[in-house]
Amino acid sequence: MAVKKKKAARPKPKAKAKAKPTAKAKPKARAAASRALKAPSQEEMMAQWQAAMTPAASHARLTPMVGTWKAKTAFTMAPGAPPEVHDGTSVHRFVLGGRYLEQVYKGTSMGMPFEGIGFTGYDNVKQRYVGTWMDTMGTGLMQSAGVGRPTDERIDAVAEAIDPSGKKLVFDTIIRIQNHEHHSFEMWTKDPNGKKYRVMLIEYERG
Repeated sequence: MAVKKKKAARPKPKAKAKAKPTAKAKPKARAAASRALKAPSQEEMMAQWQAAMTPAASHARLTPMVGTWKAKTAFTMAPGAPPEVHDGTSVHRFVLGGRYLEQVYKGTSMGMPFEGIGFTGYDNVKQRYVGTWMDTMGTGLMQSAGVGRPTDERIDAVAEAIDPSGKKLVFDTIIRIQNHEHHSFEMWTKDPNGKKYRVMLIEYERG
């Protein structure tokens, strides 16, 4: 009697690996990304420009310096050297709708006629005082930016300029407002040993 052969068992197909679910971004992260990509509305942009362009209390702080002044300038060439003293006149007025205080100075310096023009303002965006100065002693500009916390009596800044040799000069400047009749301007720098000394003092008395 013939024996029936058993059929070989077929191998079971391997189970397919399940795909891992894709990690979903957290709701807070999605919201933050959405806000970052969203452009400000026209109303928001107009509000930002309005805040940036409108003179405020920091601009009004410069009001006591508006007018025509008699100026006495003491300039010190080096530490310990006697100051050179010059007289001049200076006219200060607000320009561009009260956004900047313009100064036009006329006098003498080192035995020569001297003229200078400067502007001081307050940058609402940077939230600091800014300034620029130009005069007949050069063809470059001195730029300044406020430091510290200004008050109605004192405004500090750091100014930078380039001397004729190409060296960068850095000055600490101080505006002191005593009252509506008197104010002053100081410039300080460091000697080769790093000791600070006053380069210039301008005292203004209402003319």
